Parts: sequence; C-alpha cells; structure tokens
Amino acid sequence: MSELAETQPRESGGAHAVLIFVRFVLPALIVLAGILLAAIGQRESAYLVGALLVSAGVSVGLLNLLYRVGVRGDSDRQREEAAREHFDRTGRWPGE
Repeated sequence: MSELAETQPRESGGAHAVLIFVRFVLPALIVLAGILLAAIGQRESAYLVGALLVSAGVSVGLLNLLYRVGVRGDSDRQREEAAREHFDRTGRWPGE
C-alpha cells in the first residue's frame, strides 16, 4: 500500500488552488449569482434566469462530486491490484 501512495502525483500549490476554485468556489459563485439576480430583479425573467443559474451551480457541484467518486473508485482498484500482485509474489495478503 505504501508503494501505491508513492506513485500518486502531488499537486503543486497553484494546481491545488485551481482545484479548490473549480470544486467549491465556482459552483458557489454561480448559485450566489442566481440568488442575487432573483432577489434584485424586478421582472419574471430575472426570477427564471436566477433559478437557471442556481440549477447550473448545483449541476457543476454535482458533476465535481461524481468525478471525485469515480476517481476514488480508480484508486481502490489500483490498491486491490497492488495487493493481488503482492499476494502473487509472497503468498500472503498485505497487512497479514
């Protein structure tokens, strides 16, 4: 398992900031823009566009979540494959 941890790429500071922005800040800003537009707008179209922006922001957040769940599944499969290779070499499961 430690072998797999060493092969995981490290994120630089700038890349980490971009990931935080895309995962959390961007969806929140889109939702906030929709809420503000609906609250400030005086027309029915402002309410509709505000609801559309809120829906878009929630969609961006859910897409980010689904992507993270998919990536987590890939790492689980990689860990399982590493454990199987260890078992094939030694005849024992890692951690036993």
